[in-house]
Amino acid sequence: MEKLEARIRNHDREIEKMCNFHYQGFVDSITELLKVRGEAQKLKNQVTDTNRKLQNEGKELIIAMEELKQCRLQQRNISATVDKLTLCLPVLEMYSKLREQMKSKRHYPALKTLEHLEHTYLPQVSHYRFCKIMVDNIPKLREEIKEVSMSDLKDFLESIRKHSDKIGETAMKQAQQQRNLDNIVSQHPRISGGKKSKKEVCASSDLEVKNTSPMSEQDSGILDVEDEDEDEEVPGAQDLVDFSPVYRCLHIYSVLGARETFENYYRKQRRKQARLVLQPPSNMHETLDGYRKYFNQIVGFFVVEDHILHTTQGLVNRAYIDELWEMALSKTIAALRTHSSYCSDPSLVLDLKNLIVLFADTLQGYGFPVNQLFDMLLEIRDQYSETLLKKWSGVFRNILDSDNYSPIPVISEEIYKKIVGQFPFQDAELEKQPFPKKFPFSEFVPKVYNQIKEFIYACLKFSEDLHLSSTEVDDMIRKSTNLLLTRTLSNCLQNVIKRKNVGLTELVQIIINTTHLEKSCKFLEEFITNITNVLPETVHTTKLYGTTTFKDARHAAEEEIYTNLNQKIDQFLQLADYDWMTMEPSSKASEYLVDLIGFLRSTFAVFTHLPGKVAQTACMSACKHLSTSLMQLLLEAEVRQLTLGALQQFNLDVEECEQFARSGPVPGFQGDTLQLAFIDLRQLLDLFIQWDWSTYLADYGQPTCKYLRVNPTTALVLLEKMRDTSRKNNVFAQFRKNERDKQKLIDTVAKQLRSLINSHHS
Repeated sequence: MEKLEARIRNHDREIEKMCNFHYQGFVDSITELLKVRGEAQKLKNQVTDTNRKLQNEGKELIIAMEELKQCRLQQRNISATVDKLTLCLPVLEMYSKLREQMKSKRHYPALKTLEHLEHTYLPQVSHYRFCKIMVDNIPKLREEIKEVSMSDLKDFLESIRKHSDKIGETAMKQAQQQRNLDNIVSQHPRISGGKKSKKEVCASSDLEVKNTSPMSEQDSGILDVEDEDEDEEVPGAQDLVDFSPVYRCLHIYSVLGARETFENYYRKQRRKQARLVLQPPSNMHETLDGYRKYFNQIVGFFVVEDHILHTTQGLVNRAYIDELWEMALSKTIAALRTHSSYCSDPSLVLDLKNLIVLFADTLQGYGFPVNQLFDMLLEIRDQYSETLLKKWSGVFRNILDSDNYSPIPVISEEIYKKIVGQFPFQDAELEKQPFPKKFPFSEFVPKVYNQIKEFIYACLKFSEDLHLSSTEVDDMIRKSTNLLLTRTLSNCLQNVIKRKNVGLTELVQIIINTTHLEKSCKFLEEFITNITNVLPETVHTTKLYGTTTFKDARHAAEEEIYTNLNQKIDQFLQLADYDWMTMEPSSKASEYLVDLIGFLRSTFAVFTHLPGKVAQTACMSACKHLSTSLMQLLLEAEVRQLTLGALQQFNLDVEECEQFARSGPVPGFQGDTLQLAFIDLRQLLDLFIQWDWSTYLADYGQPTCKYLRVNPTTALVLLEKMRDTSRKNNVFAQFRKNERDKQKLIDTVAKQLRSLINSHHS
């Protein structure tokens, strides 16, 4: 340490020496340095001023440089942006176009735009966020298009369902116009309305749909045709419908690979609609409009399906259409059978038939088989005949009820010709007679004859347009006319004949009338031949057998005359008031019998217009009934006793009847034929009055017997009544020899009569 310190001291001394040596220089240096410091300060001030001036001067340049820098940056950004927008703008434009198309419901172009956007544009700018959003939205948009197009289809189907009756009405108008045209120009072939023309219409309308800008389309389903002038041609049924929703939806689903789904949906919905259309309203049978609306809906449905079949490939096929048509045909025929059976108005049935024919012709024009409809019309024809028969039953009843059953008086040639024009009647003798004169028949003859002709016309109307041969039409008319005569008219005539208040005069007139109507049947045959052009000689031609109707009616009237006469006779006989205990007869016939004979004379005088056989039969029937009734009067059980005087009075009445028979009240009887009606009474009365028992008992059973018609049983009954009288009214007769002998004789005769009766029975 000492050495070190010594060393330090040495060095300090050396330093000090050195400093001392250089001290002046140091002072000089300090002095110079001080000078330099002043200069340096000046320089510093100058530099500072210069820097300040430089800074002030460079500010604008710096700002300009910053602006230039920023501008260059923006320029680079803009350039980059332009490049990117050049890629993005087409995408945005396509997306905007897509939205616009969807907004305007142009779904098929929208679907094409969507595909283009997805496959061409979006891959180029896929790294942008908005593009990713677009990519995520594409399935949703595709589904939206699918749903909207399906919604349009549903609207279309709903619109078609509501307006199918309008479509069908138009199609049926077309068919009606075509049929009228065919009737007018029957020598030319069918020029429109057939299957070919309808296909052409379908094709042309399809082209219009495809070539029309969707922007101008309105998916209303049905176009407005209400303001059309009726005189103009009826538009095609397809022209009423805008089918573009179906085509667009079909294209969209085809592009989306779901065509089969669409086809199944369409067919399923249309099947449901078909079932609704084919369900008839419950009151359809009440008016023709009910049937018309029903047919219009069916026609409208199948016109649409036919159009779809020919304008789309595979949406519907022929097998599907045929299946629907078979179902429609069976349901329609079943509905018509049911509802037409409720109809009792023949004019409504006829209108229905015309409507069914038009319905069938319309659908046949679209290629649908309609033979079953025409077969069903033949069934309705039978029902139509029944309704006609019911209607004409009322007509005939009114005619028969309003008739006066008196010969038609004729006061002038004009009236005579009018009636002869209405009814085929020729009588040279009547024509020669001066006016006024009378036809032999009453007014119901020409009226009934004309109504039969009207019935034939009504039958003919139904046969029109049924595609039947003349022979079939002729056969139908003849069969219906036969039913009219044999059932309807026959029943009406029978009812008139059988009613309680009918008189003999009316019955006589009915016989005369039916005779003339029977003769007119051959003219009805000719009438039918003229309107059907089928000769009666043709094989299988039905003959009119209505003559049996008039014969039956005439026979019924004759029987009724006989019955009526007998009833009148019975009424007179009820007035008979015999005193069976009288001892002395009066000098003349009973009053009731005189009145009865007077009635018969006046009645048979009316029978002059009847056929001779009828009048003779009526007269004979009346005499036989009178004879039988008188016999019953004599033998009835209530008459327990009678005297010879009563028998003599009864004999006077029988003689009055015989006198009437001899007077010939009705011409044509030979000899004493009419008197024979009273032969039983005559022989019985002669036997008792003449008391000729010995002859009777001796000759009984021999053909030449004087009292051949006297039955021993009848004689015994009458004898018993006289024996009781003899016993009870002659108490003291046993004391008189004559009376006792007579009583013994009666007993003896009675015993012999009993033995005759017993031997006859054995």
